Amino acid sequence: MLAPQTPTNEAQRIHVLHSLGLLDALPDERFDRLTRLAKRLFGVPVAKVTLVDDEAVFALSCAGQASGPVPRALSFCAHAIVNDGVLLVPETRNDPRFHDNPYVTQAPFIRFYAGCPLEVPGGARLGSLCLIDFEPRQFSAEDVSLLRDLAAMVEQEMAAVQMATVDELTTLLNRRGFEAAAPQALQLCARMDKPASLLFFDLNRFKQINDNFGHAEGDRALKVFAETLRKVLRSSDLPGRMGGDEFVALLINSSRDETALVVNRLRTAINERNEADRRGYEICFSVGQVELPPDGDADIARLLAHGDADMYKNKHAMKNNSHQEGT
Repeated sequence: MLAPQTPTNEAQRIHVLHSLGLLDALPDERFDRLTRLAKRLFGVPVAKVTLVDDEAVFALSCAGQASGPVPRALSFCAHAIVNDGVLLVPETRNDPRFHDNPYVTQAPFIRFYAGCPLEVPGGARLGSLCLIDFEPRQFSAEDVSLLRDLAAMVEQEMAAVQMATVDELTTLLNRRGFEAAAPQALQLCARMDKPASLLFFDLNRFKQINDNFGHAEGDRALKVFAETLRKVLRSSDLPGRMGGDEFVALLINSSRDETALVVNRLRTAINERNEADRRGYEICFSVGQVELPPDGDADIARLLAHGDADMYKNKHAMKNNSHQEGT
């Protein structure tokens, strides 16, 4: 048995997967309808929409068989997401990747697999639409085309979920997406007995950019800040745009001192970008910081409110200091 390869964009892929909240989603008729259709059209006993997480593969929808998590190392779908087309395995016992796989040599005795990777806008392959049979079978070129068409329909539904949780301008999580993903990250910190920090950002004098340079330039400033924020943060951290010129970041396993270093790196990176771009204005920000110990209150709405309040306190202090310096 050969272990599946890891996608080159694995960190981004996992981030997108978790941000959509599909791993904890309740049964959804949008996806169930398509797995039922696939099962009926191909005459297979099992059709699934799967999601490949870091350690396990989960069924978002399954027609024909109850399906629990499968270890990623044993999953056919973990191979499918690194395949550029449909992954076809007409006879699992003849394929060196799967011939000694426990799901082949033991119940449920999989003999046939076809899986089409499911990709959302941005290039992240989250899982597959797959067909499973307990007998070997052949798959024609027309079958491949039909499976791809059905997978495209699943991708459209996933994109609709993504559109509802991702900010279109910056591609960061929007408020809804952040509020859905943050509790999962906080639960992980609590389980691992690790601290977390929430940063709440507001761009200073952003209205002046819009008024003096136009809204297109304002949009560019928002995208530059989001891009810089994403580069400074670790792949395990969770950035988002709350709306307007307000941004947040949830830093996983980050102490107060470590979080302060992140803020300093962000200021340095933004200053360097301002110096390089010279657009006639400077992007600058105020920030509020909230620490959450492992056993702390994980209510994300309350954390956001505290972060917002701390940000405005720091913003007013900055204004007062600048006024005093100018007198």
